[in-house]
Amino acid sequence: MMDTASSPLSLQSQKTSFQDLPEASPKPYKKGFVATLMGGASTNPSFKEDNYFVSLLRSSEKKALQELKEKLKASFEDSPSDASMWGIPLLGGDDKADVILLKFLRARDFRVGDALHMLVKCLAWRKEFGADIILEEDLGFKELEGVIAYMQGYDKEGHPVCYNAYGMFKDKEMYERVFGDEEKLKKFLRWRVQVLERGIKVLHFKPGGVNSLIQVTDLKDMPKRELRVASNQILSLFQDNYPEMVARKIFINVPWYFSMLYSMFSPFLTQRTKSKFVISKEGNAAETLYKFIRPEDIPVQYGGLKRPSDLPNGPPKPASEFTIKGGEKVNIQIEGIEAGATITWDIVVGGWDLEYSAEFVPNAEGSYIIAVEKPRKMGASEEAIHNSFTSKESGKMVLSVDNTASRRKKVAAYRYVVRKSSTI
Repeated sequence: MMDTASSPLSLQSQKTSFQDLPEASPKPYKKGFVATLMGGASTNPSFKEDNYFVSLLRSSEKKALQELKEKLKASFEDSPSDASMWGIPLLGGDDKADVILLKFLRARDFRVGDALHMLVKCLAWRKEFGADIILEEDLGFKELEGVIAYMQGYDKEGHPVCYNAYGMFKDKEMYERVFGDEEKLKKFLRWRVQVLERGIKVLHFKPGGVNSLIQVTDLKDMPKRELRVASNQILSLFQDNYPEMVARKIFINVPWYFSMLYSMFSPFLTQRTKSKFVISKEGNAAETLYKFIRPEDIPVQYGGLKRPSDLPNGPPKPASEFTIKGGEKVNIQIEGIEAGATITWDIVVGGWDLEYSAEFVPNAEGSYIIAVEKPRKMGASEEAIHNSFTSKESGKMVLSVDNTASRRKKVAAYRYVVRKSSTI
């Protein structure tokens, strides 16, 4: 049996004409809920990844880095081995140590004394908390794995992506089970640190490498009042001990009141902080996430192709992206399918609300077209289609998405694989 995903393929865009679509090739005040969510980190084009090449630092920044090294060495003169983080000795004088030290300096605007104080406190916390061994622990939150907070895939620039979705806690029974008392809250916070440490484990910690995460927060159904205490504690813990670890924060399914409150807080945020925020209103999750993350790495509930069952099967098969204009119908034609071959495909349109169908068109004249999937209206929140078909004769598969009843342009993605019969 042989697999191929490179059969001849064409896409037909119908208003009345044809259009080719591109192929894919990756604490001074009490904080409110919005400020709490945003305190840790419209897309701002001024966003720029932090520089960790010492040779490119300003002279004042180089001086601050050297001064921090000297002060840190003096602070740990009797126990230099205690000055290490994520397995990296901070007194080793190498590039990896510089990356970590620069994160603390940037978090304190290169004020050396403040950065040293923050770093020493963080080292003490990591030792007391057991952060270096937390990945080995089973904290018993299996029902939250892949649902509440989880690392999944990478963005197009190689940053690990952390998803957060707390809508499950609108269920009072679930909320009580996780946050019912102080001990339960402490255990949850420990689990949340564990999730973050998984992401940090794959960072490069080197100049020019991937040194930070992308965070996607789903605000749909989030019980803001009930989660305020937990959110404040998570924020405080992350701000104090994981500085400059988030390259970009993407908020999806943002309710109207959140957007309004953000517009009120926005003038008080620095340009650097605002450049890390992406705010996406409810219903635009796929359109927003496709700008930063490949569709095969986006969870199916957000308009991507990534399913939980894909996780143990290695890297995901690449998908092709395309857009469907309002009033347009697109036909994806997968040609060159031989008799006895099996084609398996995935297809999704962000915020569907259109008609989808699939049919097999035999090459032989006089053969009947087979309606593999009859035309049906796809709901706005439906996940990606996953289906397969084994042909008895050679021909082509045509996947159709009909957006003629809508004026809204939509993002979409598909992928397929053809397995030729081993008996032919």
